[in-house]
Amino acid sequence: MFIEETKESKAVKQFARFAHQYNAYNVIQAEVAKRLVAKLPAGKYKCIVDLGCGSGEVYKNIEKNKINFDTFIALDSSSEMLGLHPVDPMIKKITADFNRIETFKCLDVVKDETLLLSSSALQWSKSLDFVFKELSKKSVKVYFAIFTANTFKTLHQTAQIQSPIYSEETLKKSIKKYYDADFELQAYRLEFQTVRDMFHYIKRSGVSGGEKQLSYRQIKQLMNEYPLSYLEFEVLFVEATPLTL
Repeated sequence: MFIEETKESKAVKQFARFAHQYNAYNVIQAEVAKRLVAKLPAGKYKCIVDLGCGSGEVYKNIEKNKINFDTFIALDSSSEMLGLHPVDPMIKKITADFNRIETFKCLDVVKDETLLLSSSALQWSKSLDFVFKELSKKSVKVYFAIFTANTFKTLHQTAQIQSPIYSEETLKKSIKKYYDADFELQAYRLEFQTVRDMFHYIKRSGVSGGEKQLSYRQIKQLMNEYPLSYLEFEVLFVEATPLTL
């Protein structure tokens, strides 16, 4: 059962806090958006919706790939992040949280004329079933890129904590309830000169979603014990059509 939250989520607060620095730290998110947009068939679309658009990496790649559209809806829960998104007469910006039913009630699109995209955002769904059910009502074709629980896998294992985001299996199970989907799993690594640089990145990239699970003492211990020179990321790419058109 979906329970609506009235308070701003930790993830939203984290993105808002570091919005002005985000473009300097979203290396992996930029690569993910590039790969996602490369999957789109050539042609012209009536309406493209980018859910959790952030600073506009999806839109920037759509421009580079010369994908045409009549309307582009950039939706994000952080007004600060939307402030970084490119501006164009064909772009409509909406500040809204995809975890709230009001967002979908206000998202006025024609289902069979809409292409729905989401890159590096849906892992912060409060209820996967709620979000995918509502999304399946809005578009006949979707492309998603979703970080899985294997992101920061070794870091979480070293710290002996659970990932705050969903596993590949959980994501697929929920998606298959509402979509006929094809999946691709992609791993990424991001190298750092020092562990301190690594933690600096985590804090400012928004990848942690504002989850603060460790004390200062635990973080210091983790910095001494972390065995790798890189962070691990895992992304589930999804190409799907709703089961009920």
